[in-house]
Amino acid sequence: MKKVALVVTVVLSLGWSAHALAAGTVYPFKVKTIDGKPTTLAKYKGKVLLIVNVASKCGHTPQYAGLEKLYEKYKDKGFVILGFPCNQFREQEPGTNAEIKAFCTSKYNVTFPLFSKIEVNGDKAHPLYQFLKKAEPEADGKTDIGWNFTKFLIDRKGHPLKRFVTKVEPEEMDSEIGATVAK
Repeated sequence: MKKVALVVTVVLSLGWSAHALAAGTVYPFKVKTIDGKPTTLAKYKGKVLLIVNVASKCGHTPQYAGLEKLYEKYKDKGFVILGFPCNQFREQEPGTNAEIKAFCTSKYNVTFPLFSKIEVNGDKAHPLYQFLKKAEPEADGKTDIGWNFTKFLIDRKGHPLKRFVTKVEPEEMDSEIGATVAK
């Protein structure tokens, strides 16, 4: 009984709710907007989501343009991209949240939601990413995020559907996102 209580305590301290674990959804996770305001992903219930760890000084940073195109194409059909800046990969996201927001909006005209900088791997990995990595490991079974611009497709019920590695360009996901949005 002590082991069960310990597991529950650890799970709750990580920001996971019993509902998230049981239902396997992203909705209960607590996050902060790029402006530092606390929220949960519950505000996106019923939407198809693409959750992406992003960086401003990466060779893959131009994917912002493709992501914005996908967002513009499908946003009126219930699709939202959620960008989570991360500085864990060769410190390619060194700026403050305000600097990141300014860069994304001025350089790539990003209009999809951005969130406060987080960690996606290691002991300080955000609970959302701990959940996503376990729900959708890479094809070889690895769970850690390999690099910036790893993408997770989430269905309208909040369940992770698929993980796309960094090298998958946003345009390559178009038909799969379109099919998921159409469901």
